Amino acid sequence: MPQGSGEDGQMRIRGRIHKFGDDIDTDVIIPARYLVSTDPKVLAEHCMEGADPEFPKRVQQGDIIVAGKNFGSGSSREHAVLALKGAGISLVIAKSFARIFYRNAFNSGLPLLECAEAEKEIQAGDELEVELEKGMIVDLTTNKHYQASPVPEFMLRLLYDGGMVGHLEKIIGAKK
Repeated sequence: MPQGSGEDGQMRIRGRIHKFGDDIDTDVIIPARYLVSTDPKVLAEHCMEGADPEFPKRVQQGDIIVAGKNFGSGSSREHAVLALKGAGISLVIAKSFARIFYRNAFNSGLPLLECAEAEKEIQAGDELEVELEKGMIVDLTTNKHYQASPVPEFMLRLLYDGGMVGHLEKIIGAKK
């Protein structure tokens, strides 16, 4: 879920970058041998270890992943999103996402942005500030600005409500 809002009421996310390449599939995000658990903290202990064995030790709450094309490809397992959230990832920015992963992420309250230019230029260790509603990405390290594809309004509502379960609870509660 986004970390806060600015004076203009926009959801803002601020975090340090971990950089990955193209075709990071769900087996890389969380290897199948760890799917015996659905506890996000347990999954976080092995998150991204297929691409970077030290990632679970380095990642901190609020960090951001920047990756290439086709992030989240492979199986449709929700465990991949749970592992990222459990590890503290607040946002994933990529050139493109696998469609099932994209929907699983929003359903679970994990924001995603697509931005090819940012993927090319942003480096590991940079610090970003992102205005989710506008799709505005600011690399605070280099002072460069990037425009991501904006998140559709109905997907933003899922994020505001903490994911699909929270969104449905809100709707059902409002009808009582």
